[in-house]
Amino acid sequence: MNWLREVVLTRSGRFTRQAKAINNIDARVIVLLMAALGLARMFVPVAQAGEPPLPKLKTETEEAFERYVKLTEARNQGELKRGAGLLWVDGLPVGQRAAAYAALKQGEVKMQKLEILDNGKPIACPGGMIHHWVGAVFIPGAKLGDVLGVLEDYDKHSDYYAPDVERSKVESRQGDHFRVFLRFRRHKVITAVLNTEHDVQYFHDAPGNAHSRSSAVRIAEVENAGKSDEREKTPGDDRGFLWRMETWWRMEDRDSGVYVQSEVASLTRDIPMGLGWMIKGFVIDIPKETLTFTLQATRKAVEAHRASR
Repeated sequence: MNWLREVVLTRSGRFTRQAKAINNIDARVIVLLMAALGLARMFVPVAQAGEPPLPKLKTETEEAFERYVKLTEARNQGELKRGAGLLWVDGLPVGQRAAAYAALKQGEVKMQKLEILDNGKPIACPGGMIHHWVGAVFIPGAKLGDVLGVLEDYDKHSDYYAPDVERSKVESRQGDHFRVFLRFRRHKVITAVLNTEHDVQYFHDAPGNAHSRSSAVRIAEVENAGKSDEREKTPGDDRGFLWRMETWWRMEDRDSGVYVQSEVASLTRDIPMGLGWMIKGFVIDIPKETLTFTLQATRKAVEAHRASR
């Protein structure tokens, strides 16, 4: 049995820990999880080959995530039916809400980690981790049509959201219903490439208000991406970089601009038992950082389109 003598974890100069004598197999899993989830500042040597394969996506893991999404969907529908207070910041106490809106108008992206409870209790997800974040951004001077023009222009998402989105195209469209292909790429320690297909529906709720609902209906890790022997791994029988992803967007035209909110719930492989104390804090940061980038890139694309007219 080989041993990894030292793991040094450093993030923005604020956090440093050392862990010694970590099992070789666990080290390999950490490397894959860190790379796939974008833990750019974590450095671990790659373990030797010939170790047991990682476990597949389990039925109980899927069922737990499906329950989580069902409850999240119900909450979203209830909020949309109210027709007021559509942004997550609207639920803050008065003073905090005013500060959040001021920050949005100054160009900040306001984020919040979420957790849906089932009858007051957390939803256990054996073998997996559920990541749930919501974020909002303000685009001054924009109109609702400007934002929808960018979001619905899936053929150009590989431009708008590069380098996270490497390829993109509309596979089919019927009115406000889209079937789209997006290839995600991550290059952190190792490269992870995912072919994904999404079912997206847009809804025009009222003058100046709209929302959309997107489900990743297929996610497949790509092996040897860009090479002659490129192939897709069987969905769920992979390294667990991204197993499921559900997204809710809301757009509201007011205050001489458009507020854009995106909420994402995703499912990834769990962290090996006994190592959560070491890297779970990093893992939960990555979905937040990805969503922050997405909202910033959306604003940038909308502003670029407006400037070119």
